[in-house]
Amino acid sequence: MTELPKPAGAPAMPDAPPERRNAFTRFLDSVEWLGNLLPHPVTLFALLAVGMVLLSGLFGWMGLAVEDPRPVGAAGRAEDGMIRAVSLMDGDGLRRIFTGMVGNFTGFAPLGVVLVAMLGIGVAEKSGILSALVRGIVLGASRNMVTVAIVFAGVISNTASELGYVVLIPLAGAVFYSLGRHPLAGMAAAFAGVSGGYSANLLIGTIDPLLAGITEEAAQLIDPAYAVNATASYYFMVVSTFLVTVVGSLVSIYIVEPKLGAYDNSRADPEILDGASVAPLDAREKKGLKVAGLAFLGVLALMALTLVPDWGVLRDPETGDQLRSPFFTGFVVWILFFFLALGFAYGRVVGTVRNDRDIIDGMAHGLSTLGLYIVIVFFAAQFVAFFGWTNLGAITAVSGANFLDDMGLTGPALFVGFIIVCAFVNLMLGSASAQWAMTAPIFVPMLMLIGYSPEVIQTAYRIGDSTTNIITPMMSYFGLILAWATRYDREVGIGTMIAMMLPYSIFFTIGWIALFFLWVFGLGLPVGPGSPTYYVPG
Repeated sequence: MTELPKPAGAPAMPDAPPERRNAFTRFLDSVEWLGNLLPHPVTLFALLAVGMVLLSGLFGWMGLAVEDPRPVGAAGRAEDGMIRAVSLMDGDGLRRIFTGMVGNFTGFAPLGVVLVAMLGIGVAEKSGILSALVRGIVLGASRNMVTVAIVFAGVISNTASELGYVVLIPLAGAVFYSLGRHPLAGMAAAFAGVSGGYSANLLIGTIDPLLAGITEEAAQLIDPAYAVNATASYYFMVVSTFLVTVVGSLVSIYIVEPKLGAYDNSRADPEILDGASVAPLDAREKKGLKVAGLAFLGVLALMALTLVPDWGVLRDPETGDQLRSPFFTGFVVWILFFFLALGFAYGRVVGTVRNDRDIIDGMAHGLSTLGLYIVIVFFAAQFVAFFGWTNLGAITAVSGANFLDDMGLTGPALFVGFIIVCAFVNLMLGSASAQWAMTAPIFVPMLMLIGYSPEVIQTAYRIGDSTTNIITPMMSYFGLILAWATRYDREVGIGTMIAMMLPYSIFFTIGWIALFFLWVFGLGLPVGPGSPTYYVPG
């Protein structure tokens, strides 16, 4: 295929470095080759959905069931206390499939988030502020420090819910392309920070009180008075931020980027290859960024007014809670406001946004780039819904927990098996809260009776839950990231994505387990404020 002509001012791509095919690289090549034997992601999810229906019929006919570990009266628990495989091959199942397809699609959580966020991002992209920000970041920046900054920003972005997935990952690809580096390497570094580092942060996020509440309910099966705070793992989260940043950066620099090699733009969407992206900022663009900075501060002030005061309108109206509140539940609306405000302020100064028609055109263009993602989501949503309806995910989670229990380990080494089981289950149950709701009633009481605190148990669970997020298509934003990656290389497949992210998963798992044992058992440090390591009844 003839390579696209490079626009004037486009970054010069470096010559490909000499091939270094060590054993690990050859292993990743094999993973990529095997993964890319799979059909197109749309076809794959369609086949998986059909396969799930057929499997449900088989397991339903076999009467597959496990005992539900949740307490009597818990939401969703059957009266007989069993979780049974539900067949979708009978009349009720087929009627549910037929009537639920539209709802599965429109109710797929990331879809609405992405569409709303892209309305604002489209305006910002049309205004030119994203290109200006990229140039402001990369010009004069150290090559390796850009990688470190992207991984670190990915970890921190978890506080703002979907911000990392919707904004940072595609922006990282643009940053790397502007530097003459492989854009997929930038996206991989950001993805590793955002999703692989999901349980690390310097701040408490929306997931922390949710998981703490599930842990508390499970702990109260043994000790009815036990309470678990949202800050239960905070100290370990903070130190994990730096572990993820360091490990993620080293994997990016020394494994992922060399494996990807020099970037060939012949398979890219020409629209995404912005030849002016590395031109120096002129005076008008600098002024536009300053005005956009003022707009940014204005939106921040508005956010503070709705959350910080006791009368903040976006606090929880009943409890006044700041974390479990409409502010964070609807955070994607703030993403929309941010990019609308920044794009409009910048565009007015530089002349790219003059009226409401320009704003509307930007919104329409932003949504027009999501065609492939929307098609992927339709079929992925069916598969995820069918998987949930059949109860096979819950049965797998409980079976994995029972397997660990049957191993009979009692010392600290038990946590290695615990983390690995959680990581495996996470490949099939992408939701952290759904997985923990199913497994916590088994793991927490079991490990409490051995003598470990619920806080330490939850911390270990979060390691396993994070490290495999980046290699499972069941992760709700996997399709979005794959769709963005295909804009830089239309031949990217699921195998490419998994092989690209697998080194992060491996080294995050090894590094995080080592840190956990050093922190908890080597140094004897608490995982969070007021969080004991050992549980003593009474």
